[in-house]
Amino acid sequence: MISHRYSHKLAAMVHLSVTPEVSLADLPVKIYASDLAPSQLVTLYASLTDERGVKFVARAFYQANQNGEVDVAQASALGGNYTGVWPMGLFYTLKAEKMFHRLLKRDVTGSPFYVQISLFNSAVVVPLPTHEPLATCTVERWYAAPGVERIPIKSGKVRGALFLPPGPGPFPGLIDLFGGAGGLIEFRAGLLASKGFAVLALAFFAYDDLPQTLEVIDLEYFEEASRLLLKNPKVKGPKIGVIGLSKGAEIALAMGTFLEEIAAAVCINGATSMNGAPLHFRDINIPAVPYSTEAILINEIGLLSSFNVMGDPLDSVHEVSAIPVEKAQGHILLVVGEADQSLNSKMFAEMALGRAKKFGRTNCSLLHYPGAGHMIEPPGSPTCFLSFLRVSPMPTIWGGESKPHAKAEEHFWKEALKFFELHLGPAGKLCYEKNVQIS
Repeated sequence: MISHRYSHKLAAMVHLSVTPEVSLADLPVKIYASDLAPSQLVTLYASLTDERGVKFVARAFYQANQNGEVDVAQASALGGNYTGVWPMGLFYTLKAEKMFHRLLKRDVTGSPFYVQISLFNSAVVVPLPTHEPLATCTVERWYAAPGVERIPIKSGKVRGALFLPPGPGPFPGLIDLFGGAGGLIEFRAGLLASKGFAVLALAFFAYDDLPQTLEVIDLEYFEEASRLLLKNPKVKGPKIGVIGLSKGAEIALAMGTFLEEIAAAVCINGATSMNGAPLHFRDINIPAVPYSTEAILINEIGLLSSFNVMGDPLDSVHEVSAIPVEKAQGHILLVVGEADQSLNSKMFAEMALGRAKKFGRTNCSLLHYPGAGHMIEPPGSPTCFLSFLRVSPMPTIWGGESKPHAKAEEHFWKEALKFFELHLGPAGKLCYEKNVQIS
């Protein structure tokens, strides 16, 4: 527990605690203030500076109860970045002072994000130098547990980073894929390794010596990566899982369909047909539905929506390019946000589910979340509703509503972990350093 006391003319000994003081970024914390005046109006103000120097802030206004306490798990925020009872609201509603900037952890194993929680008297929208906090706490939010090892991977054609839990293992193996921005994104892999999985964060374009643009999905590359992961002595075979978001979900579905190494695939807000780039795998060729860039919508303040770029999932061209999910030998979990503004992910998922059922397959299931947008990620971090994308000249709208999206992330994360353990075997039981609460 963090506990600090400061002198103040309105509250001689105000108490603020945030517990745990050190945790994984996907876990909740408890915020509690006491020794306030009964019914005193206060502001809880959160701030974080990312690795690029961009500051994120959030605030919420509360009224102390008759005992002079504010327990964020029970008290209702009167205003600020959210209202009502929301124990993790300050974390989910952190917003960048630099417009359209996404919070993205880059140094996963080396350092945490430090989130400062300050308590101010009255309603403070933006703290000025004259605003002295009644109390301040700083908490550490880690994306990798103590002992998680990061190993850069440059083997054959495969490029990425392998995250291994501490201990001898063997651990169930996962491949982690992101989307159309390319590059290598590692924060989810670090969190999954902290849950006892051996995870290969896999790049597939715009990284190192890989192609800078995605012209074709060569599934042999992903087969090579799968076999490389299975060869590691800390990885428990005979099969592995894959998780992907957006374009990564499309590829994860193809891997779960065609690769014998894949026993379980979690596909988050992706198309279920090939879009933009065709798929090649030995003698298998699936043509792509071309992107309709003329269908891009730009709103009155210059934000871009790609929702219509892939066209109508019910169109016959998508049938020709559909990934034949009925051939999957492993298990498929489709995850969609019903407020996704990047593509019609729910319709795509329902098409794949209907196709599997038509062929009598029961290995494909669907989680869908009203109010959730495109960027369904591990819980506990700011929701990304819109941001700049490397390949886009304008900020892209991802969609979603704050509380429903956060609730979706919390539920999805638990279900995905259970899904992988069900089909790959139990994750490793890790031993952590004393006083570091990250389980």
